[in-house]
Amino acid sequence: MMNANKRFALLIDGDNAQASLLPQMLAEVSKYGTVIIRRVYGDWTEPNMKSWKEALHNYALQPMQQFRYTVGKNSTDSALIIDAMDILYTSGVDGFCIASSDSDYTRLATRIREKDLFVLGIGRNLTPRSFVNACNVFVYTENLQAMPDVSLPEITPEPDASSAARTDAEAASPVRLKKLFRTAFDTAVLDNGWAHLATVGHALRQIDPGFDPRTYGHKVLSQLVLAYPDFIEVRNAKTSGGNKVILIRLKSGNKTAK
Repeated sequence: MMNANKRFALLIDGDNAQASLLPQMLAEVSKYGTVIIRRVYGDWTEPNMKSWKEALHNYALQPMQQFRYTVGKNSTDSALIIDAMDILYTSGVDGFCIASSDSDYTRLATRIREKDLFVLGIGRNLTPRSFVNACNVFVYTENLQAMPDVSLPEITPEPDASSAARTDAEAASPVRLKKLFRTAFDTAVLDNGWAHLATVGHALRQIDPGFDPRTYGHKVLSQLVLAYPDFIEVRNAKTSGGNKVILIRLKSGNKTAK
């Protein structure tokens, strides 16, 4: 159950995770709270970290440098574990998301849970069962679909008028909007196939902190979804307490296959 008041730390083993799935990782964490710490660990002098370099500014990630002191040995896990313990005792977070398929994080996940904090793991389906079972929830990356077009436009110093216009057009692209909605909806959908608009809105801002309905010509999110009747179905409902809520679902042919 999503709780925007819960504070999460997202710690990514850059040697062991896919940069192309970062929007989906953020969306998964948004089911449980808000990401306040975003760090990627790795040896940034190595070519395999190139894909992460491109995501740093777009998603406000903090790069954590860890040199490989011995050939063939990965020291990233040690740096991540040390930082996780510091965060555990000093940052007041309510949970962690550890993105890796490495069993070396099993004890870390167990220790965090012993402190009564929530642990979300994200990794490949070959992740050792010990690490999977140490987490409260574990999401396999094979169940996430890469969405490269969702990334935010890179910021360049003093762009000319023509490049600024292109950037605005890309940000307001209906194609990009639909891709954002597909990912956000998949994280918020309930068993009955509908999702609370407020929950979808929270997921959208986790995926893209710059998301704003006004970019698409609408003051609020409810107006935006009503402007896409061919893509989004909207209905009003009431909670058990009598409060009014807005529910949405993607129309047939637009949903991500489950």
